[in-house]
Amino acid sequence: MALANNGSEAETVEQSSHSEIEQHSAKVLMLGALGVVYGDIGTSPIYAFREALVASSRGHVAERGDILGVLSLIIWSLTIIVTIKYIMFVLRADNRGEGGVLSLMALARGSFAKRSAIILAIGIVGASLFFGDAVITPAISVLSAVEGMNVVTPTFQPYVVPLTLLILALLFSVQRFGTGGVALIFGPIMAVWFLAIGLSGLKHIIDDPEILLAVSPHYIVAFLIHSPDVAFVTIGAIFLAVTGAEALYADLGHFGRKPIVQAWLYIVFPCLLLNYAGQGAYVLANGGTVGHPFFEMNEGWALIPMVVLATAATVIASQAVISGAYSLTRQAVQLNMLPRLEILHTSEKQSGQIYMPRVNMLLALVVMLLVVGFGESSKLASAYGISVTGNMLVTTVLLFVIMTRIWKWKKWVAIALTALFAFIDIGFFASNIVKVFEGGWASLAVAFTIVTVMWTWVRGSRYLFEKTRRNEIPLDFLAGNLLKKKPQLVSGTAVFLTSDPLSAPTALMHSLKHYKVLHEQNVILSVVTAPQPVVPDSDRVKMETVNELFMRITLTFGYMEQPNIPRALAICRKQGWKFDIMTTSFFLSRRSLKASPNSGMPVWQDRLFIGLARTAADATEYFQIPTGRVVEIGTQVAI
Repeated sequence: MALANNGSEAETVEQSSHSEIEQHSAKVLMLGALGVVYGDIGTSPIYAFREALVASSRGHVAERGDILGVLSLIIWSLTIIVTIKYIMFVLRADNRGEGGVLSLMALARGSFAKRSAIILAIGIVGASLFFGDAVITPAISVLSAVEGMNVVTPTFQPYVVPLTLLILALLFSVQRFGTGGVALIFGPIMAVWFLAIGLSGLKHIIDDPEILLAVSPHYIVAFLIHSPDVAFVTIGAIFLAVTGAEALYADLGHFGRKPIVQAWLYIVFPCLLLNYAGQGAYVLANGGTVGHPFFEMNEGWALIPMVVLATAATVIASQAVISGAYSLTRQAVQLNMLPRLEILHTSEKQSGQIYMPRVNMLLALVVMLLVVGFGESSKLASAYGISVTGNMLVTTVLLFVIMTRIWKWKKWVAIALTALFAFIDIGFFASNIVKVFEGGWASLAVAFTIVTVMWTWVRGSRYLFEKTRRNEIPLDFLAGNLLKKKPQLVSGTAVFLTSDPLSAPTALMHSLKHYKVLHEQNVILSVVTAPQPVVPDSDRVKMETVNELFMRITLTFGYMEQPNIPRALAICRKQGWKFDIMTTSFFLSRRSLKASPNSGMPVWQDRLFIGLARTAADATEYFQIPTGRVVEIGTQVAI
């Protein structure tokens, strides 16, 4: 009996220990989510409430009804868009644990028997709008934080832009070292940030406790009816309070749904509400004068520490968007929406921690141009909302496809919920789109450029595939003829990379033409990307014997994985093929593309596609093949 008791006690202790480890892990992930996921939306109080009040009062003294109306709009926007739409629904639409607009697109597209071109187009637009957001977030966030020094002393004004550029230069220059080490301090800093802004707001709510009445949505109705023309413009500024909501979904794969939800409900949401309410009470207590309430309500000794903390928080917010841009670019490359780009892994443990030199350089250039061009965060605010609202609208459309085709919801439920979200998204989008000439053109220009590049690459790749396939010989026909009349055979294995496993690769045909020899074993290798983030090793390799000379192998990678061909081919040993890297030669075709008037695309698009193809990363490095085992054979193709 004693033994039984001891056994049950040991089991209880083990379960308790396991539970403690799980709780500790959840707390660490929650802290990590604060640092990465909520950086953008967490720094919105610096400028969102001020910009909304400036819009509603036309730069004059804000009336009591306007202040309560603006605050009520912010409270209910955070509640409906973030808490209901993203926390309750969008985060459930994960693609095997991964999130983001391209993950949602891949999930929705996979629900159709034939891959839908319309869903692909929606995904391209969504991804492009995300890049529009990715260049504006670092610019407006860091600039608005540095502007806090103007509250300390107006003589600092000439140094705002130079200091902002210096901080951004440092931020982009350290990207090559990876976010792993820096991320360890991101969470604690953001935890201090949310605590600080929450306490700052709570302290000032007592200045005018009636500000708490803004929880009632009737203030929104009164505000909209009182001056609808002003309210329409104000709604565009209100949206600044919810920018960063897309990060909840984009970073889903890094932390998982539970830590993201807990961080929002327990820390972020309450602290944001307290700070916005505190800013409202402060403005009311000061007769409606709209200055810079976020910094002004931190009087005395607290002001400079708050400016320093705000600057640190905005750098972290910028870091999160930059990392998101890397992840989205890698997904786009894997889904063949962009040419191959150089990807450097900055962590041996986390495959998601990557650095893309070319993307980093382009982001840095555009961000700094925006800072110099606009000069003030209030001017950049006009450029901010369009891309984010458009991205949210794309998410709503794709979510409807998920609801009806994957979750199998009743149509009327899906339509009702989508209509609610779409009504709010369209309202915000419409109020922001009118600011195109005030600065909104900047984010649209970035998004339009990315759309053009992606559309050209997808379209050009399809035309190139169709054209080369017309001129190629069926593999089965060639393999049969070579078996009947064998050329000179040499020892070893030749692996020919091709995107069309049914046709004889160009490299094989040129090898036979010039060398007039064939290896004893020839592998026609294709690499495909699955519509899921990660593919298990059990599904990685598909082998098919054509005849005693030829074998067809297909390697499948997830769109979040970095393809490694030698490592994947090693799995073939379990299936009977004795793969040995030292006796294997990899043959790659290096195409030289020329523009053709009969390509099916305009000449400018031909030239753009050729330019993109030339900038593509070397296939040897991208597929991680040892350079000493690669033979490249050139060929010229007119497209």
